Amino acid sequence: MLTSKERKNELVKEFGRDEKDTGSAEVQIALLTERINHLTEHFKTHAKDFAGRRGLLRLVGRRRNLLDYVRRQDVGAYRSLIQALGLRK
Repeated sequence: MLTSKERKNELVKEFGRDEKDTGSAEVQIALLTERINHLTEHFKTHAKDFAGRRGLLRLVGRRRNLLDYVRRQDVGAYRSLIQALGLRK
């Protein structure tokens, strides 16, 4: 299982506007980052999982598009989001 319900609820509370805000770009980016980190650990032991790697690249692209959207809307929110998630620019 990728992320538990408890972990997902923690991310929604931390990055969302309220406890049921799962659709905002910030929450989606946080959830994608969690999945990307999980898959990155998976590939350390399963180096030949090329189908999974393709899925990882799709997730990274989706997160990149959402990050670009947040940056266009509010640069301050973008900077605080990448700081909180530990992402590079």
